[in-house]
Amino acid sequence: MQRILLSIWLILATLSVAPACVHAQDTPFETTIPHAILLDARTGKALFEKGADIAIPPASMSKLMTMIMVFEALKAGKMTLDQEVLISEDAWRRGGASSGGSTMYAELNSKVKLSDLIQGVIVQSANDACIAIAETISGNEPAFSDRMTKRAQELGFASASFRNATGLPDPDHRVSVRDLAGMARYIIVSFPEYYHYYSQPSFTWNKINQSNRNPLLKDYPGADGMKTGYTKEAGYGLVGSATRGDRRLIMVLAGAKSINERKLEAQKLLDWGFSQFKTFEVYDKGERVSRATVWGGVKRRVGLQATESVSVTLTPAEQAIVEVKLAYDGPLIAPVEQGQKVGKLRFIVDGVVLDEVPVETSEAVEADPSMWSRALDSLLIMVFGS
Repeated sequence: MQRILLSIWLILATLSVAPACVHAQDTPFETTIPHAILLDARTGKALFEKGADIAIPPASMSKLMTMIMVFEALKAGKMTLDQEVLISEDAWRRGGASSGGSTMYAELNSKVKLSDLIQGVIVQSANDACIAIAETISGNEPAFSDRMTKRAQELGFASASFRNATGLPDPDHRVSVRDLAGMARYIIVSFPEYYHYYSQPSFTWNKINQSNRNPLLKDYPGADGMKTGYTKEAGYGLVGSATRGDRRLIMVLAGAKSINERKLEAQKLLDWGFSQFKTFEVYDKGERVSRATVWGGVKRRVGLQATESVSVTLTPAEQAIVEVKLAYDGPLIAPVEQGQKVGKLRFIVDGVVLDEVPVETSEAVEADPSMWSRALDSLLIMVFGS
C-alpha cells in the first residue's frame, strides 16, 4: 500500500513555483580552476562540474584510494589498528626526511602502529607511511598500486590508474576529479568509524608536530575533511567536505596555481553549492498526511499523522523530481491504538531516500464485536491481501 500522496505533491508543486524558490544563485557558477566538481553527498549528484572527467595527475589526493585499501582491510579483519608495521629502508629513503617530500619522520627499521600510520597519511600526507602500508598489504609498492587500480575500477572509478601509493609524479598515475569525489563519498558512507581522522587538526610523531594542510578546516563552517595535493605538474588540489544542516557537499579542485587560489575557489564553490538548497515546511506535527484501511474495526479508516514537523531540503532540480511516498505494513488490524506508529513518510530523489519521518495513527479504532463483520474482513484479507 505505497502511494504518492497527492496532497504533498500539491504543496510541493505550489512551493516550487512560488517567488521564494527563485534563487539569485541559479546563474551558472564560474571558477578559475581547470578541473572541479561539486557533489551532493547524499544523492551523489553533481551540482557543478568543469573538466571533471579528464584524467589528471592527482598528487596526494590519490591517497584517498590508499586509505580505502586500508579501511577495507580493517573491515575485513585482515588488519588491525594496533598492528605494527615495519618502516623499511625503501619507505624511509623514498618517503622519509631525506626525500624532501611529505613525511611523518618515521625511523628506519622501526615498527609503527597502523593507527599512527593512518594519521600520518591523512593529517601529514606522509609518503613514508604510504609506502610502509603498501609493503605490508602487498609485499611491495608496485603490487599494491596494481591492487589499488583494480579495486578502483571495481568500485566504478573508471579513470583511475595508479602507479604508486603516494601520488608522487608518474606519467601513468592519473584519475579524474569526478572519481576522486566518488572515492571521498565512498569513504564517508562506508567507513564512518574512520572518517574522524580527516578532520584531525594536527598529528605529532617522532616529537615533530605537523598541522593538517586542509585550509577549509581552519575557517570554513562545517568543514570536516578531506585531502590536499600538490606537485609541480599537478598544481594545487583539494578534496573538501562540509555540512550544513542535514546536507553534505563534497568538492574536488585540481590544477590551481597557488595555495590562495585553491582556498578561495574552494570556499566560493561550497558557498554556491549550499545556497542552492532550500528548506520547505510540508507538515506540522500532528497534521494528517493520509488515511489507512483498518480491518475488523468499528471504523474502516483511520487517519495517519506525522509524529513531528515535516520539512525537506531540496535543490531546484530536486524540487521538480522529488517523490513523496507513504510506506506502511497493511492492513491495520483492529484494535488500533491512538499514536500507534505504523509507517514512514519518505522523500525520494532518483531512488535515494533523502529523508523519512514516522507516521502514527491519529485516533484509536476499537475491534468490531460483530462476528460476521470480522469474518468478512478476514476473508477479504485472504482474497485481496492488504
